[in-house]
Amino acid sequence: MSLPPVLYHYFEHALPYARTLALQEKLYQIQLASRRTGSHSDILLLLQHRPVYTAGRRQTEDEVSDERSRLTTIGADFVTTGRGGQLTYHGPGQLVGYPLLDLARTKPPLGIRDYICKIQRTIQLHLRSAHGIQHVPSDNTGVFLSPTAKIASIGVQVRHRLTTHGFALNVTPEPRAWFDETVACGLADVRAACIADAAGKNVTVPDVVPDIVEVFGRTFDRDMEKLRLQSAGEIGEAIAGLEEEARAAGDCLPKPLL
Repeated sequence: MSLPPVLYHYFEHALPYARTLALQEKLYQIQLASRRTGSHSDILLLLQHRPVYTAGRRQTEDEVSDERSRLTTIGADFVTTGRGGQLTYHGPGQLVGYPLLDLARTKPPLGIRDYICKIQRTIQLHLRSAHGIQHVPSDNTGVFLSPTAKIASIGVQVRHRLTTHGFALNVTPEPRAWFDETVACGLADVRAACIADAAGKNVTVPDVVPDIVEVFGRTFDRDMEKLRLQSAGEIGEAIAGLEEEARAAGDCLPKPLL
């Protein structure tokens, strides 16, 4: 029996992190409740966040409290999450992907390590095929262009074989100054790279979305289908609600750091 397509949606406006986290949780609960009948959908959310620093589940409040106080003064939000990994940044100029997949659907079921490798492979293939950018191998999770230049981060959470969180790919130079404000992912000697600089061309986040979708489907051996909000029931209502919130808030963002 062939698997149903992965439904994808790209948000046109930058989203607040906490509300997006709540959306992921709502969609996770919908998937968990409907998987008993096999009627649940696999989803890929693609978006940009408003400036935010996020801590991973293994970092305590005592460990991050000083950074929380300092980083919020420069205009970013700060949120502690349930994903793996350490402190990192998300914001405009960066494509964030949240695959909400049922890993038990594959035959054989996909393990967490293999799942992370497939996300990593998706980004690597996109960089090479769409931009002529070659990655270098690294012992650290993510995608690197050199031992000290990281272009994408990966941090996932898996509960009951259902995934949340995902990846963040730096597209424009804008995220770099925000990354320079802290030690991202616990790698003191590593700095943020981006597609625009590495490829020597102007590129925007919406530019990379179609190829990321295509390569994601190819890597995971799944058809990809644009999510139709009006006919997607509870899932469509939840996504449309956050889309409308972001549209109403507008694109008034903190001034980019220099």
